[in-house]
Amino acid sequence: MDSKIAAVLVTIAFSAFGVLGDYFLKLASENEHSLRSPSFVIGFVVYASTAFGWVFVMKYLKLGTIGVLYSVSMIVLLTAVGVVFFQESLSPYEIAGVIMAIASLCLMVRFA
Repeated sequence: MDSKIAAVLVTIAFSAFGVLGDYFLKLASENEHSLRSPSFVIGFVVYASTAFGWVFVMKYLKLGTIGVLYSVSMIVLLTAVGVVFFQESLSPYEIAGVIMAIASLCLMVRFA
């Protein structure tokens, strides 16, 4: 597999892993003592563990490309988690924002 393709896949995988960390941090935020909850510790460990993969990704992709890819992946995945697991609703403007984020990723890949 081409190293750039592998780096893109790793970036998306770490976005998903980061969303897992965000899920636990959201659960921790619902506790009275958020920073002492098991959910906070799990979310923290998940985030910290992604640093190893970023070193690999940064060897093969430009930082701007990583930023867009990671951000758009996080937007789409976090929106899905919010809607599915926390019953958060989306306004038409938020839906339009998600669509524009995906369009920005398409432009970045097309012209990179």
